[in-house]
Amino acid sequence: MFAAGLLAFSGCATPGPLHLYTLSAQPSEPPAAIRDLGLATSATAEVPGFLAADDGLVGFAYDPYTDHFFLRLAPGNLIRVVDRPARAIKREFTVSSLTAPSRGDLAIRPRDGHVFAAHPTQPAVIEFTRFGETVRTLTLAGTRTPPAGLAFDSARDRLFALHGGDLASITIHDLTGQRLASVSLDRAVALTSLAYDSDHREFYAILLRDSALGIFSESGRFVRSLPLTPPSPATLLDVGPRSFLRLF
Repeated sequence: MFAAGLLAFSGCATPGPLHLYTLSAQPSEPPAAIRDLGLATSATAEVPGFLAADDGLVGFAYDPYTDHFFLRLAPGNLIRVVDRPARAIKREFTVSSLTAPSRGDLAIRPRDGHVFAAHPTQPAVIEFTRFGETVRTLTLAGTRTPPAGLAFDSARDRLFALHGGDLASITIHDLTGQRLASVSLDRAVALTSLAYDSDHREFYAILLRDSALGIFSESGRFVRSLPLTPPSPATLLDVGPRSFLRLF
């Protein structure tokens, strides 16, 4: 009885199969929807992104713990939270530590709901809660430029940052910002968005030349691709296990 009561007050989520979520950052008529691909079954669905014609999408992430999408909107400090199963806007808030105008990818630590936003001008990320309260600015040691994409390893509590160059690279950091390692991707990718599957230890990014979605091993080797609809390098993406059960 005590355990059941604790669950009811603290909240829990039972992870299910992996899903891929994509959303175009290009304005469109009608507004683009969030595309939901079940990677185990290849079943597709769409969820409204609730993007108005004048909304500029500059960052995107999925929180598997709450089954919510986080959309970073222009001028860069506005966050819209969309409840996937309810297909409704859950809340909106402004993050005071995110300077505007700015843009950059998002990543989420599901365990506590902390969101990491790419800093627009520094080799750093800004960490805030699910409700927009700033936690800190985390400098990414061993890097010189702002991260072009962000992803989080929920199994090992590591942060991944995508960087450009002759070959795109991903730096790996602990939660003090210390650089642990770096890998180079063996295919050109769009410097807009990064995702990571903690169970299979694979990176997801948009292939620049093919406008398809590329999946890479943890060593940066290209493994396979998935078709991208619509085919656009401006697409933002994230992956995460779908919750079977949520108690909040």
